[in-house]
Amino acid sequence: MQDGAKTILFGRAKGMVKAPAYSKVLTDSPPRSEEELSKMPHVTRKWEVFPGRNKFYCNGRIMMARQTGIFYFTVGLIVFTSGLFFGFDCPYLAKNISYAIPAIGGVLFIFVMSTLLRTSFSDPGVIPRATPDEAADLEKQIEVPNGSSSPTYRPPPRAKEIVVRGQTVKLKYCFTCKIFRPPRASHCSICDNCVERFDHHCPWVGNCVGKRNYRYFYMFIVSLAFLCVFIFSCVITHLILGN
Repeated sequence: MQDGAKTILFGRAKGMVKAPAYSKVLTDSPPRSEEELSKMPHVTRKWEVFPGRNKFYCNGRIMMARQTGIFYFTVGLIVFTSGLFFGFDCPYLAKNISYAIPAIGGVLFIFVMSTLLRTSFSDPGVIPRATPDEAADLEKQIEVPNGSSSPTYRPPPRAKEIVVRGQTVKLKYCFTCKIFRPPRASHCSICDNCVERFDHHCPWVGNCVGKRNYRYFYMFIVSLAFLCVFIFSCVITHLILGN
């Protein structure tokens, strides 16, 4: 046994024993032809059968309300006002005061537009509606009348109370979404959806303001106020120095 082991070790040292060859395993799927792709079944996404009154773009990544005319007016008003400022006031102020004025104005304008688009295109916190089975289980509350053996159905109560961390919380029922919505949630009649922490439907941004976009809406309002004050101050300065 020892002589055999020595022989194997000696053979490996001399290169007589070759290492086994390993073949590459392909893990990527082979490319499909256009004919094969056309025969594949279409995958229905949730936004394609969304029951609300929202509009979707970019394969469901952008979500807006139906009425977007005022939103486009908001964008045009901000762009037009800022364009006049950058075209007429900024060259004079940059030459006579400081080049920091157009830089500050540009930063404010970009921040205002980014927060506006973020507020308008994001999901405000829509609560999913109940499935047909969930709605049926919730609505079919059987009540047997006095002396009658035939059950009758009644709609669910408008509110119910639950205990959360020792405190009683009242949940209101939404007859459109067929759910007991959480506290501070409300149903938007324009978008036809229940929105969590619903604040209001803002036509100027073309979307509801709720849990998921409230911070962007707040930053948009604050930054727009700063931009308006900045442009107004620069215009007054231009008028004073120009005369």
